[in-house]
Amino acid sequence: MKINQKLSLFLLLTVLLASLLSGCAKATPTPTTLTDGMGRTVTLSAPAQRVISLSPSNTEILFAIGAGAQVVGRDEFSDYPAEVSALPSVGGSMGKYNFEQIAALKPDLVLAGALQTPEQIKTLEDLGLNVYVLTNPTDLDGMYKDLQTVGKLTGKEAEAEKLAASLKARVDAVEAKLSQTSERPLVFYELDGSTPDKPWTSGPNTFISTLIAKAGGKNVGDALESEWAQISQEALIAQNPTIILLGDAAYGTTPEQVAQRPGWDAIAAVKAGKVYPFDDNLLSRPGPRLVDGLEALAKLIHPELFQ
Repeated sequence: MKINQKLSLFLLLTVLLASLLSGCAKATPTPTTLTDGMGRTVTLSAPAQRVISLSPSNTEILFAIGAGAQVVGRDEFSDYPAEVSALPSVGGSMGKYNFEQIAALKPDLVLAGALQTPEQIKTLEDLGLNVYVLTNPTDLDGMYKDLQTVGKLTGKEAEAEKLAASLKARVDAVEAKLSQTSERPLVFYELDGSTPDKPWTSGPNTFISTLIAKAGGKNVGDALESEWAQISQEALIAQNPTIILLGDAAYGTTPEQVAQRPGWDAIAAVKAGKVYPFDDNLLSRPGPRLVDGLEALAKLIHPELFQ
């Protein structure tokens, strides 16, 4: 081989080696530092690959952004999507968790939520675990930000951004439909009707109330003082809602039962047969399925616009 050829080959190999080394350097994970819902600074040396979720909404977010394969444990109430049931449960009933099992699963991130107490967070920290507290958002923009935060923690930023954009587009589509009407039917959302003469409902400043309004309705519970409260049968009949949604349908409450309640036959919704079962998980879990809930509400409140 001639000297010039050898020199050219040497230079080529040098460039290739430098390129490979540069690629390796770029592949080195960059630490992620974020401030969580409790004001704590949380730093991960690399995207979390073994995550335990302590909240159903957190679990749904993880799977929705494509990080489901990184989840190694979940709280007892996480049941969506279906494959979640195959994961080990670390407790959560009555607010109690199996900390020994959590540690045994060797998570590099515990994604906690609003239901965990500061004392429980401290216990997890004392076990040497990385804990990030994702507090419940108060609006859809806050939910989109939660998606992006979990994306950063798990190395799924691009997927989270794409999901947020698609959800925003769906919300925009609903709002475009609703812009065709100024009517705002009065909606009663029942959370628990086990005491029919004083059922529980969702008051002001709740996601349920926010989404009812965003779906083109007006929430009966907005007249109450508390976020979650009982309303008397007399007050409900006086307000006379045109639509009743049964968030307690999962517990066996049916439109037929509601129609048989003493005095309820005077309510416009009952007279018109506009009493509908509703999947409460779509509104009570502040994750991506809130948009499913919004779409479902809009179709029930304004069916004429969604033919």
